[in-house]
Amino acid sequence: MAFSLHPPDARLLEGRRALVTGGSSGIGAGTCYELAAHGAAVAVNYVGSDEAARQICADIEAAGGTAVPIEMDVADEAAVQGGFAAAVDALGGLDLLLNNAGVEKAYALVDMPLDTWRMVLDVNLTGAFLCSREAARIMTKAPGTPRAILMMSSVHEVIPWENFSHYCASKGGMKLFAQTIAKELAPQGIRVASIAPGAIATPINADVLADPEASKRVVAEVPYGRWGQVADIAQAVAWLASTQADYVVGSTLFVDGGMALYPGFS
Repeated sequence: MAFSLHPPDARLLEGRRALVTGGSSGIGAGTCYELAAHGAAVAVNYVGSDEAARQICADIEAAGGTAVPIEMDVADEAAVQGGFAAAVDALGGLDLLLNNAGVEKAYALVDMPLDTWRMVLDVNLTGAFLCSREAARIMTKAPGTPRAILMMSSVHEVIPWENFSHYCASKGGMKLFAQTIAKELAPQGIRVASIAPGAIATPINADVLADPEASKRVVAEVPYGRWGQVADIAQAVAWLASTQADYVVGSTLFVDGGMALYPGFS
């Protein structure tokens, strides 16, 4: 893809050092590009194949930015510790974390395998805990610099979603986890906040997007009348990470075209 940095006077994150979990696809990839465009050095986390993460890093480096791929299973404590150490070593520090890694798979309650429940909670919620804990340990040693831990939540931290009880539980848990550690870390100058996307056009929604009737049903739940784009979320993350949002602590920023107004709107 054609990628370039924003003009110097438009950059919100010059000199910042970020780690984005689940950064090699979808919202994570778009956010890695946007943070880099704003001047941040970015650690692009991935699991499995490194091809996409390395391509993102190559694009950023070719445009004059700094990026490094970091392999790490966010649900594995030792892997998280090793991944953060590698990111700090590569970037010279860390002052921004986006807990973006997440998984979902539809199951009715009566059919939900325990392994699937555990997988979703392990990645979405325990992963956010492990990464936030590691980031906080690093950030508390660097007072005086802008520092932020951001959560990629969902409108489903407040909207029930049939057949996704595990996902909703993980995002509802993330909401109170973020608010609680926000109270703990704010006195040390570390901001914690969340972003809650609505219906976003990403590969995970490819089947719905390809079905005109299914896509129309989704849009019917969005007062603004369209699917969200990755750029809608990435731009919100860049702002929330910046000092322009310095007084935003413990809040969830809904970027959803009004979807969280459902079911009242519907």
